[in-house]
Amino acid sequence: MKVHEFGTGHEKTFVMFPCTAEPWRAFRKSAEAVAEQYHVFLFMPDGHDESGTDFVSVEKTVEDAARRLKEKGVRRLDAMYGVSMGGACVLRFLATQDIPVGEAVVDAGITPYPYPKWVCRLITLRDFLFIFPAVKSLRLMKMLAPPDRWTPEGEDPEAHYRAIFEFEKKHYSAKTIYNVFWSANNYSMPDPVPRIDTLIEYWYGEEEKKARKNDLACVRRAFPQTVPKEFKGLAHAELVLMFPERFRREIMRFLKNDEQENGAFGERP
Repeated sequence: MKVHEFGTGHEKTFVMFPCTAEPWRAFRKSAEAVAEQYHVFLFMPDGHDESGTDFVSVEKTVEDAARRLKEKGVRRLDAMYGVSMGGACVLRFLATQDIPVGEAVVDAGITPYPYPKWVCRLITLRDFLFIFPAVKSLRLMKMLAPPDRWTPEGEDPEAHYRAIFEFEKKHYSAKTIYNVFWSANNYSMPDPVPRIDTLIEYWYGEEEKKARKNDLACVRRAFPQTVPKEFKGLAHAELVLMFPERFRREIMRFLKNDEQENGAFGERP
């Protein structure tokens, strides 16, 4: 695991857990935007840290992040954010770690399947067989995520996709892909989940509303204080990857540090 820090001069702390299959640079602009007011820790888990490692599990990612934070003297976090698999890390962190978190955003966070393990293994195998060819082919990547929508503003589409493709070819191993799909859908949570006073929003894009329905219900059972937030016209992880300034506004709205922009959310930029 690697941690990238931004805004180190700020006292308030903000942790980011990314989604899978993306290099850390894909989150840099959003991290830097939040770092205008927070000390941001962007954790890149095993298999995504460009160090030749393989992803192990959500549990290990959370354990490693908590250890690294403690080594840096962090005993309380003001805020935390995670998207997709990163959202699963936030949920696990809130439920199991002894570092208090003031406020947390779970963006399209994945929750554990309620099915028998043999069913979960079949689902994992299906997902692996679907995704593995896609991340090893630039053509398939562009088909699944059209460049005219998934290229950040100001970047060249070919260079952007080529950089992601080279990252995945060199660092996103078959073992990592399998472990990601297994762990993100089957990580363990305490039973019962302890009650905490962290303020939580669960974000999801309008285009993934159906896919996130069960996840949202699971999160609200575990943390009844969770408030859902839907983003019109957006897809999975699109806000943090494509619109860093809007991402910052939404984070600050939630953290109540930017009330003047409270009415700026909810519409596609």
